Amino acid sequence: MADFTLLDGGCGRELARVGAPFRQPEWSALALLDAPQFVTRVHESYVAAGADVITANSYAVVPFHIGEARFAARGLELADRAGRLARDVGDRAARGVRIAGSLPPVCGSYRADLFDPVKARPVLETLVAGLRPHVDIWLAETLSTLEEAQLARDVIGDDARPLWLSFTLRDDAEPHAPPRLRSGASVADALGAAVRLGASAVLFNCSQPEVMAGAIGVARAFGAILATGAYANAFPPQRPGATANDGLDDLREDLTPQGYLAFARAWRALGADIIGGCCGIGPEHIAALRAGLAP
Repeated sequence: MADFTLLDGGCGRELARVGAPFRQPEWSALALLDAPQFVTRVHESYVAAGADVITANSYAVVPFHIGEARFAARGLELADRAGRLARDVGDRAARGVRIAGSLPPVCGSYRADLFDPVKARPVLETLVAGLRPHVDIWLAETLSTLEEAQLARDVIGDDARPLWLSFTLRDDAEPHAPPRLRSGASVADALGAAVRLGASAVLFNCSQPEVMAGAIGVARAFGAILATGAYANAFPPQRPGATANDGLDDLREDLTPQGYLAFARAWRALGADIIGGCCGIGPEHIAALRAGLAP
């Protein structure tokens, strides 16, 4: 099989696991605020596991997590710090490691109904400004709506670095039903939007591993215009109306490194070019993917 790109895994749950300061509502931003050495440690663990791309810890640098006042005062500083910490680890790696700048859903993950482009734009503008000096890839992730993808493209503007759009899928899809975003939009519509917006890759993330194959299959049938990939979470199925990271979900016991690898092998067989992990998928899972998906 041809080479593929290996992403890292989740940051927030890994920070909690290694003993970093971690609580709601700050989530993964708390270590960025109070103990950035733990963020460096997590990045280093993913590089050691074999990741080709590590993602800057900017996902929770939004008012939803750190509050309006703190974001206004320190948002740019924290976005810059997230990018700088990842860049330093990538530059020290013995092999080439690229840095992805995480552009999250600003108004609440999974909640298409809460998306407000007027409120979201200045937040994304701050994140882009802070991350811009440090990243190789723009990763707009956990997108529930096509409008979120459009806004990310608008804010990035004509920046020549690759844009990867990663959509989150409904976990409650019926067997053999066409996969859909959490907004209800079809995966085919998301792929069309990705092409129109000049993305170089379309991915699916922060959903059950069981729903990824259907989306990858649609993407591959769409053609070879876009690289395609997946990075699933280890949560139980999320109820309709849930907001990601509004509490500390349990993790599935069956998604061991080898259990997750079995899903990833199926995604590779369908033609996925980019594979990694999201919430609850750690360095041991990424190491298993590196060993088990080698060409």
